Amino acid sequence: MTNTTNDHGWLFTQLFSNWKKFEIIYVTILLLLQVCVYLIAPDSWIGMLSGVFGTIALVYGMKGRKVTFIFGFIQCVAMTYIAWQSHTWGTFVMDIFYVISQPIGWFMWGHDDATKRFSPQARRWVFVGVVIAYFIGWYVIGLFHGQLPYFDSFNLVVSFIAQLLYILKYQENWSLWIWVNTANIIYWIILAIRFQMGVHIGTFGGDLSQIALQAALLFNSIYATKVWASGEADNEGGTTD
Repeated sequence: MTNTTNDHGWLFTQLFSNWKKFEIIYVTILLLLQVCVYLIAPDSWIGMLSGVFGTIALVYGMKGRKVTFIFGFIQCVAMTYIAWQSHTWGTFVMDIFYVISQPIGWFMWGHDDATKRFSPQARRWVFVGVVIAYFIGWYVIGLFHGQLPYFDSFNLVVSFIAQLLYILKYQENWSLWIWVNTANIIYWIILAIRFQMGVHIGTFGGDLSQIALQAALLFNSIYATKVWASGEADNEGGTTD
């Protein structure tokens, strides 16, 4: 494969090379979903910013490209503010970690171009550890009277483990993200319903933007599982030799 970085520059190659038609269509749909949600409830432009940049970041992450961490940093800062508004303390703490992890991921992905995979035995131990950590997180968050601690623990604990595996380029990170994104869709739907019922913590638009974002991330996580397993995400998603 020709290294097109020399022809167009690193950023151009990262952004525009080696896209499948299907990927272009689904990315466009996911981004339009974020804009539509903002038009329905335009009370949180930060929520839309989080949704748009979060979608872009995870799509480039699916393709295994280092540029994902530029978009991810912007998204994580915006999402941290939304979590603070909504008093979702597990999400707030996790988002701070997300912000910090972006430059770490940038460094790590620059030194290891291949994705990795656990052995079946190691995968089972990781699963057991995730379950135990989840219940501990549920208990601790409950002590601080956060909203819906049984869901918020996914954001704090399972997301933490998934993000670590992501920046280390282990394929199993996407399996954890599928669980996290599914839980988060339910979580933010409940918060949106509670807002409509008079529990005015955060903003309705911010809740809707996160529902749309998590739906986009769920779809992306399912697709990324296939892409990383096939080796397509190695070598910056085919942008380097």
